[in-house]
Amino acid sequence: MLKRILSLIISALLITGLFAGCGEKEQMDKKLKVAALSSGYEETMPGMWQEICDAFEKATGIKTELTLEKNLEDVIGASMQGGDYPDVVLLATGREAGLTEQLIKDKNLTELTDVLDMTIPGENVKVKDKLSGGFTESVATNPYGDGKTYLMPMFYSPCGLFYNKGLFKEKGWEVPETWDEMWALGEKAKAENIALFTYPTTGYFDSFFFSLMYAVGGPEFFDKVTNYEKGVWETEEGKTFIDIVTKLASYTNKKTPSQANDQDFSKNQLMVMQNEALFMPNGTWVVGEMADAVAADGFEWGMTALPAVAAGGDSYAYTWMEQIWVPKGAKNQKDAKTFISYMYSDEAAGIFAKRNAVQPIKDVSKLLSEDNKLFYSVYENGAKAAIGNFAAYKSVAGLGNPADYFFAPINSLVSGNITKEQYVNDIIKATDKMRENLINK
Repeated sequence: MLKRILSLIISALLITGLFAGCGEKEQMDKKLKVAALSSGYEETMPGMWQEICDAFEKATGIKTELTLEKNLEDVIGASMQGGDYPDVVLLATGREAGLTEQLIKDKNLTELTDVLDMTIPGENVKVKDKLSGGFTESVATNPYGDGKTYLMPMFYSPCGLFYNKGLFKEKGWEVPETWDEMWALGEKAKAENIALFTYPTTGYFDSFFFSLMYAVGGPEFFDKVTNYEKGVWETEEGKTFIDIVTKLASYTNKKTPSQANDQDFSKNQLMVMQNEALFMPNGTWVVGEMADAVAADGFEWGMTALPAVAAGGDSYAYTWMEQIWVPKGAKNQKDAKTFISYMYSDEAAGIFAKRNAVQPIKDVSKLLSEDNKLFYSVYENGAKAAIGNFAAYKSVAGLGNPADYFFAPINSLVSGNITKEQYVNDIIKATDKMRENLINK
């Protein structure tokens, strides 16, 4: 009888061990699926995201499987349609494909408000106490206006007008402080066969437009435009805004539209480096992106906020930031949130900073290069920070993203294929539909 009992106990222990072993194997085989855009940061020093994933695994024991693509929307978009979702995605709004906006419209993102209260792996501080102020208080992270966070802030960059400081020193030119001074400089430059302006692609007008909205009419005008308020384009502020945009199009290098695409955008950036154009809208990443480009003698990067509308007025530099998020269909949401909380660790910030990718955390300046310290000091030199984005609206057949109506037509304005009146009328028609379909209406 005793032998029989011992046999049953041993069998039970073996079976338990077998199942435990299966569970352990399943846990070992389980991987957090991370999808990240391969952007200029990755090109500056390849391996950034793999280094992050390796460090995260070492800190938490959670294994990762990395998808890193320049055309990330095409890669994960197709798989998501088939029900195969990444667990965590680094893909900002404002991209031409608009995948992140689409998930916002369809309410297919997981709420991440609880991440703010998570303790950062390897540290004794909560995410909300590590983040710099204001970065989870706009529609860029809280798209529905309900105080809930669905996208967490990642790399941020003061965006402004980049120029060749060496050329300005050589010519004795001053950086314009008002738009009237900008037009006067445009005439001086034209006399020397230099265009006043260029842009990499029309997508870069997001930071430019948002800064200009603030400069023209402060946060009140910004809120009216980004919430598609009826009649806003008939106001004095609306007219001033359109006048500046369309006049700037006439001062833009005529080669710009043909090169304003994902393949040739660097040629437009090179215009500033080779004195074919004075200013372009961009972010601090352009320094690393163009590090190997051949520049004019004496070239030196400079960056300024957008000019004020009138003397004594406010100038603004938009704070552009990328976002990281979790699809609602992700199967491993708990570990995905742990991964996101790790993004704000000193260890992760150090890995990112080596590529000039700056996290919105306190005391990050100690990690920056001298160039970036200069750029990030724009707010200490009199410029105000502009932050925010267009309000989300429901998916409507035949209605695209705001970029389709505000930014994309700039190419046609520069080439003369559309008039100012056509541009404004198309915006009004589109924003009427956007307003009718606001998600937080």
